[in-house]
Amino acid sequence: MDEQRGQTEQMRVSTRDLGELRERMRSWLTGRLGRPVAVSRLSQPSSNGMSSETLLFDASWDAPEGRRDIECVARMAPASEAVPVFPSYDLGRQFEVMRMVRERAGVPAPRALWFEPDAGPMGAPFFVMERLTGDVPPDVMPYTFEGWLLDARRADQDRLQRQSVEILARLHDAPFTAEELGTVTSHRSGGSALREHVDGQRAYYEWAHGAMRIPVLERAFAWLEEHWPADSGPAVLSWGDARIGNVMYQDFTPVAVLDWEMAGVAPRELDIAWMIFLHRFFQDVAEVFGLPGMPDFMRREDVCRTYQEITGYSPRDMEFYEMYAALRHGVIMARVWHRRIHFGEQPMPEDPDDLVMHRASIERMLDGSYWG
Repeated sequence: MDEQRGQTEQMRVSTRDLGELRERMRSWLTGRLGRPVAVSRLSQPSSNGMSSETLLFDASWDAPEGRRDIECVARMAPASEAVPVFPSYDLGRQFEVMRMVRERAGVPAPRALWFEPDAGPMGAPFFVMERLTGDVPPDVMPYTFEGWLLDARRADQDRLQRQSVEILARLHDAPFTAEELGTVTSHRSGGSALREHVDGQRAYYEWAHGAMRIPVLERAFAWLEEHWPADSGPAVLSWGDARIGNVMYQDFTPVAVLDWEMAGVAPRELDIAWMIFLHRFFQDVAEVFGLPGMPDFMRREDVCRTYQEITGYSPRDMEFYEMYAALRHGVIMARVWHRRIHFGEQPMPEDPDDLVMHRASIERMLDGSYWG
């Protein structure tokens, strides 16, 4: 249990000096806007997010129309010595996806302000977006342990759940063109969107873990091949990291949809299953510690029914997509453990399957008891 509690603690994401970053940001904004800019209160958030670096700061300057004061968030590609979670960080694509979903799908992504592809000014490419205020269900400590969502009335929890599913419905039903969808995927093999997505995930597994084999994940890959859907359905713009921990709420209503770095093109079920499984993941952690958690929240039947009511589309093959969600999460979390080992925060386990915090869930999926 101590190891599991340790994995819910904040992950180290930066090796950079904040004072130096503040001065670099001030200099860059001054050049970008063509007038002196003051940068203040630069800091890093204390919870959520394990991949790219996030900086919070205020920017102020005098403009022809008057004084401008903006609360900002910058997302930076991590330094190479920080053992990045992902092999590459296409921040330009993230910037474009945020603009697209805000303008074309009506999804409340933060307003994208500036993108800088050159690593020179800040030591890595980055983009800046508006900073909004609200409540985010935390990963640390998990919202299933304590906090505003756990303590909320059931009616408010249900309202948050429905409006979170509505984000997916709005995104998936948006009329993006084939050309627009092509800007958010790097795969061009000509296969189905699901085939390309799974193949890309396999390549990510090979990159993330190299010569170290993680048997439970390889068994999950094999299970997917044995249970491949007969028809994977239409491909849509996929958020990729569709979970309530990436949404900011005010009065249980989404006001900001965050973290688009895993966006791609995939069947609708990929996002639906990820939203379901990621809650189940935190619910299982709560139960390990003897806590009640939120067992009636984000249940598959409720989420799928709501999605069908809104879109008219009935999600299918959900066991396949929940296994795929558990597998994807397992690859990422095992990579995160490697990062913790690098920083001396966690020992290397004797059994490589223990790199996957939720290995028991995957093993139960493999033997069929998970859905019993």
